[in-house]
Amino acid sequence: MKSMEEMQKEVDQYIGQFKAGYFSPLANLARLTEEVGELAREINHVYGEKKKKDTEEENTIKAELGDNLFVLLCIANSLDIDMTESFNETMEKFNTRDKNRFERK
Repeated sequence: MKSMEEMQKEVDQYIGQFKAGYFSPLANLARLTEEVGELAREINHVYGEKKKKDTEEENTIKAELGDNLFVLLCIANSLDIDMTESFNETMEKFNTRDKNRFERK
């Protein structure tokens, strides 16, 4: 299993082999929005009323989540954001500010 740091480095190595490098943050946000839409479509096909057409390409929620993570890591790398640090800060917020927000089991 790869750590978030390892994933960010792998994405950076992959992008680093191309002359264009990272897209701008705005272009990556458009890409992320597109990927979120594709994820929504897959979830709707599996759990919603709108089933996939026979002519549509087979895709999975797992694949779409991976695509979303890749673009998210591209955004983080292009802005020099450590996603492990970002995640830890978010969890700290949920475990302190929001600790009593939801009913516990």
